[in-house]
Amino acid sequence: MKITKDGKLIQIAFMPRIFPVNCYLVEEERELTLIDAALPFSVKGILKAARQIGKPITRIALTHAHGDHVGALDGLKEALPDAKVYISQRDAKLLAGDRSLNEGEPNLPIRGDVPKSIKTKPDVQLQSGDSIGSLQAVNASGHTPGSMAFLDLRTRALIAGDAFQVRGGIAVSGVMKPWFPFPAMATWNKASSLESARRLKDLQPSLLAVGHGRMVSNPVAAMESALEEATRKIIVV
Repeated sequence: MKITKDGKLIQIAFMPRIFPVNCYLVEEERELTLIDAALPFSVKGILKAARQIGKPITRIALTHAHGDHVGALDGLKEALPDAKVYISQRDAKLLAGDRSLNEGEPNLPIRGDVPKSIKTKPDVQLQSGDSIGSLQAVNASGHTPGSMAFLDLRTRALIAGDAFQVRGGIAVSGVMKPWFPFPAMATWNKASSLESARRLKDLQPSLLAVGHGRMVSNPVAAMESALEEATRKIIVV
């Protein structure tokens, strides 16, 4: 486990040299919001990081319902029964193990690891624009139908889940990077992910924090380069 702090955002990286999986603690005045729940074995590490900061985790906000982002959710909820769990209304269905498409969604298979054994039910089903402490939820559909990103309105730090990746080279979800192909392989709708990535770049974030790879300061130029590559490689029908 590796912990990296940038202002009010703390990245907790598990297996950083093999298959890096990140989750994040967002520091508020008296409490913490956890973004994503990493892997099943991550419970102790997440709780240890919170103890080191000295504030309680009162919220758990999920960018999407893939197994490497919700793996420790049940264990965390058991340890933190009063913590409220947040996920998009659309991905609440995935969190329950239901891969079926909603009416009107593109007929594309939902890819990636969608666990069927998660017992925790969300307390809040998010819509884009909703607030979670100092964070604002932003629609980032594409990697999954209901992917969300979270923008810290104090610092403009953007926690984007798998809407972008940094490991193996910065890329929009759906663009294959041979050194780390897994986010692309697990992407549901590449055209939607491209549209979402443009929207996230337009937020002009000061920091980009994603599910796989290091945090990137002043990321707009790198996001623009990733968008240029995605525009060439993703065919929008």
